[in-house]
Amino acid sequence: METHVKVAGWLWTILGALTLLGALCAVAGIAGGGLISGDQDAILATGITAAGVGGVLILSGALNLLAGIGLLKFKSWARILAIIFAILNLLAFPIGTALGIYTLWVKLTKETEPLFHGGA
Repeated sequence: METHVKVAGWLWTILGALTLLGALCAVAGIAGGGLISGDQDAILATGITAAGVGGVLILSGALNLLAGIGLLKFKSWARILAIIFAILNLLAFPIGTALGIYTLWVKLTKETEPLFHGGA
């Protein structure tokens, strides 16, 4: 199961990095649309929207990245964080669903639990 934990850790790390990259693209695209229009109301609306969308994506990506790195180091808190995100990602069909199911299988298997007792 140690290999499965590491695979899940890398998958969450990659998902977190891609989410952060997507956040940058989304913020640039949303805010850029308002800037291109030149309309002050559009600039304000797209700026607020970009900040909201970017904030949610950055928080999500950072926590996914943190969970992945923690899993690679067998930290007990990362196991809990990954389980929470796995449940939330079940609705993100198809990739999130697959990653969520795989993560839940790996983290909730009895053989996995002893691997995390050493990590604080």
